[in-house]
Amino acid sequence: MMIRPATPEDAAAIMRIWNPIIRDTAFTFTTELKTEAGIAADIAARGAAFQVCKRAGQVVGFATYSPFRGGPGYAHTKEHSIMLDAQAHGQGTGRALMAALEGQARAEGVHSLWAGISGENAAAVGFHAALGFAHVARLPEVGFKFGRWMDLVLMQKIL
Repeated sequence: MMIRPATPEDAAAIMRIWNPIIRDTAFTFTTELKTEAGIAADIAARGAAFQVCKRAGQVVGFATYSPFRGGPGYAHTKEHSIMLDAQAHGQGTGRALMAALEGQARAEGVHSLWAGISGENAAAVGFHAALGFAHVARLPEVGFKFGRWMDLVLMQKIL
């Protein structure tokens, strides 16, 4: 397993991981599929705040963070996303990606890292709790997808 900052050349592989999660699951509330160009632009904008994990030469997951909210008072608070290929679950890939992402965040002076998790994704809530994220809030019925309202769980880790 190798974890490194993403490059625009990783965009197609990231898109192949991300779009089925968007299309087929309630793990994210977005319904807009990602494009290769859009992902490449995000990678270019975020630099080392966008990490990928490769196994046997293939991208099997990614983690990234972006501003939590606008404005200078929130500059040291970030919200992250982590997505894994289905075959990468249960192999330590997520833990390794999060360790790399947290290391990058600390190096950039990030103080607080947030996760916004679908209330229907109990595995992600457990994963984040195991990594030291604290359950801060459950926002009822703030996401809408697949014809139903869904809760958002907010978890935070002080770095």
